[in-house]
Amino acid sequence: MTSEVTTIETLQESTASLPARLRSWAAYAVFLGPFLFLVTTYFFLPVILTTALSFTGMDSKMQWEFVGLENFRRLFSDPIIPKIARNTLIYVVFTCLFNVAFGFILALLTTYFVEHENVGLVFRSVWLLPRMTPPVIYVLMWQWFVSPTEVGLINQIRQAFGMSPQAWLARHPMPIVILVNGVIGASFGMIVFSAAIKSIPVDLIRAARVDGASDLAIVRRLIIPLLKWPIMFLTIWQTLSLLASYDYILLLTDGGPFYKSEVWALNAYHRAFSSLQFGYGASIALVLVIVGILLTMIMLRLFGFERMMEPTKVGA
Repeated sequence: MTSEVTTIETLQESTASLPARLRSWAAYAVFLGPFLFLVTTYFFLPVILTTALSFTGMDSKMQWEFVGLENFRRLFSDPIIPKIARNTLIYVVFTCLFNVAFGFILALLTTYFVEHENVGLVFRSVWLLPRMTPPVIYVLMWQWFVSPTEVGLINQIRQAFGMSPQAWLARHPMPIVILVNGVIGASFGMIVFSAAIKSIPVDLIRAARVDGASDLAIVRRLIIPLLKWPIMFLTIWQTLSLLASYDYILLLTDGGPFYKSEVWALNAYHRAFSSLQFGYGASIALVLVIVGILLTMIMLRLFGFERMMEPTKVGA
């Protein structure tokens, strides 16, 4: 009899909690629904379609002709692919270092070392102007800076010192591409690091100064360890973003001269939309997706993501 009463009470409690559960699921759907829709529509579905397309020989005829692994055999036997892979490695590594390191330096200069907060705010606002500028206008400004003619800004400075003009973009395309992407990418790191530095309790910095720590010691032993999450986020985010980005390279050099600034994502774009080899271009893009997933897993492990997710032992 007692067990029957307990069962009835359990059923009543579960029935009474059913509307609450429905309301909670409705709240989840309202808040997470738009996000899940956007992620599914603009990430998962394109990946699925790219994967399916990579096993076809679709060209300008737009026919889904299954070719198996032929596109991948062609990809890894292409003599230009090693050069493009090397360009991509150089571009991603050095641009990511520039974005994260320089963004951190800018954040320090405008939050920790600056005496007046308004001065740092004005500087950060000015540095954000390239990010708010349309990409075409931004690249046109850089093309004027490095123009091989006498009207180029750098060549004008050289002429003022009696030196002859140089074709900077033709001679050094990859360093200029890294600089162009780094200047605009560092602004995002600057904002994230600035917010993270401002969130550090002032009492910690004051206590370190009372103990005799210098500014460099505070940055090295206090600020940087407390910014592990922003550093990890920016490094992974910048790496994935740079792997898939090609717009500024397309506008600035279009991968030239002679594939000197051609990166993997731009090569996929050229194969798919310039040569109309949609299946082959999709196979190149699919390799990029796989590389991005592997790099994310490796970097999460290197940064100790699981250890960072463990609950704090303070007060335990």
